[in-house]
Amino acid sequence: MDYLYQKVAYLRGLAEGLGVEEESKEGKLLLHIIDTLDDFAEAIEEILEEQEELEEYVSYIDEDLNDVEDDLYGFDEEDYHPFEEDFEGLDFDIICCDDEEEDFNIEE
Repeated sequence: MDYLYQKVAYLRGLAEGLGVEEESKEGKLLLHIIDTLDDFAEAIEEILEEQEELEEYVSYIDEDLNDVEDDLYGFDEEDYHPFEEDFEGLDFDIICCDDEEEDFNIEE
């Protein structure tokens, strides 16, 4: 977020370089806009920091939930069967829209 601070600092320096005075109506407006942009940059940085903290917290919760799921439901390697093995060598008849039959082999 440093680029936002850099841009605000550039605008502030530009206003000073142009001799924008707070005594004029336009100068007061421009300087307040620059101050507001600085406040926005600070608020955005705080939001991003809080978001990072929340992401870390959620990842810890996710890890804990995975541990609980493993404890409750478990995963037994013996019960696992790859999906592909269920259909090896099987032929299927598929009826197409034009009522012709074609052989379909899942291994093709």
